[in-house]
Order: sequence, then C-alpha cells, then structure tokens
Amino acid sequence: MGENTKSEELDLQAGVARGKAHFMETLGNLPEPIRAMMDHVPHTFVGYLKFRESVYRKQSDGAHLDLKTKEFLYTVLDIVTGNLEGAKNHGHAAFMAGMTSGELAEACMQVMHVCGVTTWGVTGYKVVDYIAELEKGARG
Repeated sequence: MGENTKSEELDLQAGVARGKAHFMETLGNLPEPIRAMMDHVPHTFVGYLKFRESVYRKQSDGAHLDLKTKEFLYTVLDIVTGNLEGAKNHGHAAFMAGMTSGELAEACMQVMHVCGVTTWGVTGYKVVDYIAELEKGARG
C-alpha cells in the first residue's frame, strides 16, 4: 500500500467516524441505511456527509432555517416519499426541537391535498401518532 493510499484510508476512517458522531448528534442514532453506506461505499458517504453537514449548519453559521424547521421539512419529505423509519427519525429530532403533533398533522393535510390520501394512509398518520406518543411521554 503506497503512502497516498494509506493517507486516503485514514481520511475515510476519519470521515466515517465524524459521520457517526454527526448522526448521533442530529438524530440520536445511526440509521441502518447510513450504516450500510458507511460500510459499503465510504467514499460516497464522506461526500454525502459534507452535503448533510452543510444542510445542518446553524443560523449563526449563515443558515436561514432553524433546526426545528429543517427537521420538520425532513419529516414531511420522508412522509411524502413513504419512508416511515426516516420520518420517525426526523420526527423525533423535530419533536426534540419543538415540533408538535398538531403542526405535523396540519402539514400532512397540506401534503395530502397536493400528493393524495396515500401520504396520510401509508406514513403520515403513523408519524403523527408517534409524535403524539412522545408528547404524552414528555407530559408524564
């Protein structure tokens, strides 16, 4: 293994480690699809991570959206695409940032109006129920 290859491997390992920390910070877990990307295509993951870190930058670093709004949007987009696990992951992060089940339910009605009832019937109501359960748990 040449010196460049060793250096590239170390950079990849550092990028994957940084990515694991980033996901734990933003979602509190490492989703299986992300773990698989890290394992099987680490070069691609490192590029994906740079993009994701840019999206997640803070308003103090020049971002225009706050964290709640970013997570809310990810939740709704995952609902639209039928990604239940992703919607729950981002829904939990949005809840932690202040989103309510009522806000999400209203957004789901807008989504249903534009994209059809399937968005509610396949993923939307499940994620709203999930957030409502988080709210109940937070109230004690």
